Amino acid sequence: HGVNQISFEFSANPGQPLRPITKVASGGEMSRIMLAVELVFSQNVAAKTMIFDEVDAGIGGAAAIEVGKRLKALAQHHQIVVVTHLPQVAAFADKHLKVEKSATGNVTTSSVTELDQNARVTEIARMMAGIEDSASALEHARELLGMSHT
Repeated sequence: HGVNQISFEFSANPGQPLRPITKVASGGEMSRIMLAVELVFSQNVAAKTMIFDEVDAGIGGAAAIEVGKRLKALAQHHQIVVVTHLPQVAAFADKHLKVEKSATGNVTTSSVTELDQNARVTEIARMMAGIEDSASALEHARELLGMSHT
């Protein structure tokens, strides 16, 4: 007695029919759907901390900026921890922690460092350009950080 099976239906593109989300949504779409659900229900959620691991998978550019904005909005009422490789998302954070792995022989260790404002600019630039000393990437990083905190 009662419902035994639920199917959420989804269409990522205009004009496409609704189909079971498990059949049509990519990993990135699933992540963004979960973010949207969290945003809708966040006012009623007792959780003080929410963790998003690569919620920005499969996106970039303007879509990444929109995800960053949504996460920042969610952070107004909750502590949000986001694992990202996208500078457009990282720029919206109040705090930026850099996780690095290093290997010595057969032992791999991870370290976590909180970045100050100057180190954030450098890291956002590195995330964009893949190198640490790109003048244009540093300028773009400053612009991105400024835009995300207005």
